Amino acid sequence: MDNAKLILDGKEYELPVFVGSENEVGIDIRKLRDTTGAVTYDPGFANTGSCRSAITYIDGDKGILRYRGYPIEELAGKVRFSAAAYLLIYGRLPTELEFLQWRKQLTLNSFIHASQVNFFDNFSTLSHPMNILGSMVSSMSSFYPGEADDKDLIHHNIQRLIGQVKTIAAFSYRKSVGLPYIYPRTDHSYAANFLRMMFATPAEEYVVPKVMEEALDMLLILHMDHEQNCSTSTVRMVSSTMSNIYASVSAGINALWGRLHGGANEAVLNMLQQIADDDGDYMKYIEMAKRKDDSFKLMGFGHRVYKNFDPRAKILKEAVDKVLTELGIHDPLLDVAKGLEEVALKDEFFVERKLYPNVDFYSGILYRALGIPTEMFTVLFAIGRMPGWIAHFLEMRADPDLRIQRPRQVYIGENLRHYEPEE
Repeated sequence: MDNAKLILDGKEYELPVFVGSENEVGIDIRKLRDTTGAVTYDPGFANTGSCRSAITYIDGDKGILRYRGYPIEELAGKVRFSAAAYLLIYGRLPTELEFLQWRKQLTLNSFIHASQVNFFDNFSTLSHPMNILGSMVSSMSSFYPGEADDKDLIHHNIQRLIGQVKTIAAFSYRKSVGLPYIYPRTDHSYAANFLRMMFATPAEEYVVPKVMEEALDMLLILHMDHEQNCSTSTVRMVSSTMSNIYASVSAGINALWGRLHGGANEAVLNMLQQIADDDGDYMKYIEMAKRKDDSFKLMGFGHRVYKNFDPRAKILKEAVDKVLTELGIHDPLLDVAKGLEEVALKDEFFVERKLYPNVDFYSGILYRALGIPTEMFTVLFAIGRMPGWIAHFLEMRADPDLRIQRPRQVYIGENLRHYEPEE
């Protein structure tokens, strides 16, 4: 493809252009400032490509999401979370033997260091589970020091991270309700181990319901990666400093904690509860959402990337009905959600603005059906997103164009002025 031409102050500059594997066009502006003295201005980086990546492809206009080339519809509910994690990190699906060895290693590396377990006793009772998760992951650096370019150690740390993140989450919940800790087993899948560690009792054998195990597997895969979102970009930015994997990922966890990012599904559930408590009058809230002067926001509709139906929401919509039916649950919040969705998909206000239900709209209901407390929703998001963060960490470290990330700015402050001491 020909170079792009930029005309600035009557002078013409040529900028290299490259094309991605899905025909996405990138204009290389790395030398823009050196050659022109100008920088691009792009608040939120919505039009800035920060890297070349082979992990996830999204076409927001067509509602496409693929991991390593595989459509999300062919992975979620079809393969195990552990296998999908292997795919994202290593670029291919594992063989049956590789999968069994990988799953076993994730379990064997899921035990938290005995001294680190004591940390749970010192968190405030007011601590949010995401605060605990971020702190515990960050502290792993002191228990497993070293890394830099040690590839064997990095891959061992990957197993520790994926294995221990679910244990940290389960232990933080058990601690908050005064229950003893339950440890994982190698004969359980990743999702089954988490559910067992959350809900089992030492007094009797706990059999994980198959429908719950499969639903959680699917949810974790749906959350696994989503291109250069805020938390993933945070992981990449921190790792560009050559920080270790624990420091980089804990930064991503803290970014995900924000209510505009990973906290959105919790906000959806709170909204549905608010409507249900108001006699389920969802039409009232539809009208409130349309008014510019009303502070009420209809959570779970629209997406910054998707201008079509979120493909993850389509999968979840079908799963919610199945899970609630098999578990014999009638959730009034689901009735509210279905009512909101039915109206929004037909209402001109929402259709014109392409405000389709997104993944957060249904995921909270499904987590609720599995017995996951509301404050743990974002933690489950982080568990699912862990392989994606790790994949981006590895990809960035292997990038020959790796540089410490350092965005520019356009200064709008005071011009030169001098300090004059008072006499």
